[in-house]
Amino acid sequence: MPLRLPLACCTVALLLGAAPAGAVAPAPGERIAAAVSAGGVDVSGLTVEEATQRLEGQRSRLEAGSVTVQAADLLFKLKTKDADASFDVTRSVKRALFAGRAAAGAAVDVPLAVTYKQRAVRGFTARIDKRVSRAPRDSQLVITLRSVRVTHSRTGRDIDSRALAKRIGKALVDPRIDRVFKVKLRKVKPRVNALARRREGRTVITIDQSAFKLRLFKDLKVRKTYGVAVGQSAYPTPNGRFAIQNKQVNPVWSVPNSPWAGELAGSTVAGGSGANPLKARWMAIVNGVGIHGTGEGGSIGTRASHGCIRMHVPDVIDLFPRVPVGTPVLIGR
Repeated sequence: MPLRLPLACCTVALLLGAAPAGAVAPAPGERIAAAVSAGGVDVSGLTVEEATQRLEGQRSRLEAGSVTVQAADLLFKLKTKDADASFDVTRSVKRALFAGRAAAGAAVDVPLAVTYKQRAVRGFTARIDKRVSRAPRDSQLVITLRSVRVTHSRTGRDIDSRALAKRIGKALVDPRIDRVFKVKLRKVKPRVNALARRREGRTVITIDQSAFKLRLFKDLKVRKTYGVAVGQSAYPTPNGRFAIQNKQVNPVWSVPNSPWAGELAGSTVAGGSGANPLKARWMAIVNGVGIHGTGEGGSIGTRASHGCIRMHVPDVIDLFPRVPVGTPVLIGR
C-alpha cells in the first residue's frame, strides 16, 4: 500500500508547496524515485519534464469539469471554473520529487496541488439546502368561539450542507473521487405533534361576549353551554386567549382600590360573606378578571360586571370541577 503523504514527516512543507527544509532543487535530468505517484497518477522514474506532461492530463478534469449533486430528485451542478479551481502542475511534480527522496524506497502518493474557493462551494451547498429543505410544522390548537380543532404536524427535512461541502472539496482536488453525489435527506421532527396538542386541548373554555355564552369543550367537542354576564362598557371584559390561573371555593374578595367599590375600596371581604359578590366559586383568568358565581341572577345575559364573567351559582358550581388549572380560555365577540 502506498504511503500517503500526510503521514510523512515532510507533510506540512509539501502541502504548502514548498520544499522540505534543506531540500536541494531538482537537478537536470533527475528522476522521481520509484513507487511514487501524484493524485493516483504514477510518476515514478520520470524526470520533472516528463512528470509534468503526464500530470497535464488531469488539468481538464480539475479545472474544466463539474460536480453534480442529486437531492430530493433534483439535480444541481457546480462547474469547477465557478469555484476558481486551479491546478498547479509544477508544484505537484515537485511534491512527488521531494517525497520520493524522503521515502527511502517506500511507496508514496502525494496530493495534487489544487486550489479552489471554499466560499463558492459553501454557497453552492447552501443553495441546495435552501432549495430542498423544508421546515417542520408543529401541530396547532386552533380555538374559535364556536369550535376547537387540532392541525396536523409535518416532518421537515434538510441536508448536512457542511459535510457535503467537505465531500465536494475533496473531489475538487482529487481526480480519483467520483464527482456525482447523492445526498441523503435528514428528517427534522416537529416539536409538537397532534397528540400533544389534543392533550393540551382536552378542556377548553370560550366566552362569546356578544352572545353572553360560555362554552365548555371536552376533547374538541362542546359539552356544556352556560349563560353569562360580561363587563360593562366602562369596565370591559378583555378579549384574547388566556388560561385558568387558579381556582378557589368561596373565594375571598380583595376589593379593587377603585371609586366604583365605594367604602369597600382596598379592603378584603371574607368568602361566603353576603357583601362578597364572588359567590361560590372563582376561576382566575387575567389581571383580576375571572369567572365566578353571582347573587344578581338577573344580570346574566347583559353587560353588568366590572370585567369579570358572572354565572348563575348552580352553573359555576357545575363548571368548577370540570375545569383544571391551565385550561385555555378564549374571550371574544
